[in-house]
Amino acid sequence: MAAIKRSLGLLGAILLASCASEKEGRSDEPVPVVAETVRFLPDQTEVEAIGTARAMTSAEIYPESAGRVTRVMFSAGDFVRSGQPLLQLDERQERLAVDAARVQVLEAEQLLGRYRRIEDTGAISESQIEAGETALASARVALRQAQAELADRVIRAPFSGHIGLTDIDPGGRVSDATPIAQIDQRSRLYIDFPAPEEVFTTLREGQVVQVAAFSDPDNPIDARIVSTDSRVASDSRNFIVRAAIANSGDRFRPGMSFRVTFTRDDVTRAAVAEEAIVWGGEGSHLFVVREGEATRMPVTITSRRDGLALVDGALKAGDRVIVEGVQKIRDGQAIRLVRPVVAPKADVELRETAEAGDDNDGG
Repeated sequence: MAAIKRSLGLLGAILLASCASEKEGRSDEPVPVVAETVRFLPDQTEVEAIGTARAMTSAEIYPESAGRVTRVMFSAGDFVRSGQPLLQLDERQERLAVDAARVQVLEAEQLLGRYRRIEDTGAISESQIEAGETALASARVALRQAQAELADRVIRAPFSGHIGLTDIDPGGRVSDATPIAQIDQRSRLYIDFPAPEEVFTTLREGQVVQVAAFSDPDNPIDARIVSTDSRVASDSRNFIVRAAIANSGDRFRPGMSFRVTFTRDDVTRAAVAEEAIVWGGEGSHLFVVREGEATRMPVTITSRRDGLALVDGALKAGDRVIVEGVQKIRDGQAIRLVRPVVAPKADVELRETAEAGDDNDGG
């Protein structure tokens, strides 16, 4: 009985040794894998900022002089033309001043005319004639000044645009420090937004960024940068960028908030297929082909883009990274490079057609 047990034990040991030897033999065989040459792409970082819209041209309207309001000739939201009357002030005193100035001009003209008629008789001196000419010029200046003061009794639109709310009513009094209303030319809007100083050399005039109004976040539009501030704020380390958009359909208003997004190109990084990345207890790594073997290389993923992972690692130009078969290999594993199997397009189409025909027959 003991002899039988020893025989069985010996046989088991031989079988185990044979299996181990067979496994070692299989592990030494090259594993078929698919590899791709690593690419290097600029790592893009998306930057977001909150911008504020302002009209292309905007002004707060003030009267040129003080007085009582007799007429308000606009309503909030009206589109007014350049030079259109907006507010009328009491102008009785100014009209009287213009009439008085005209009388002064007429008197000065008549006096100088008399001087001219008797100039050749020697009854009047040259200095008197010069004084008459000066008096006429002064009277004409006084008339123009009175006419300007009369014109200032009507407040007009400085440019064409939409006018806002006003607190002025007929009968009220205003001074040159009383705001009348805000007028905006908003066919185009500027979007001013802060950008970090890290992109100071990146954002340039003519570059396009995307903006989306908080009132319509699902419809972003392109905005073109028209200018950047000349300095960086020392407290926030930001600088102001101004982009312009066309306000088609008068959808947006000055003062609205916009989310601004743009990308910046950072350092160039290795780009590999996402399926090449292997995760383990020590983090992520991939396998590089080195003299017919798979060499494990730790990497750190910095970003992802269109099925690619941009990584930090010891990769260099010309390296080939294993993208298929990574789960079957280990560090130092012998490998055999094969091409990926791609079904011919015609074969795929024929099979799809045949399957569709079978389905139709079954129905």
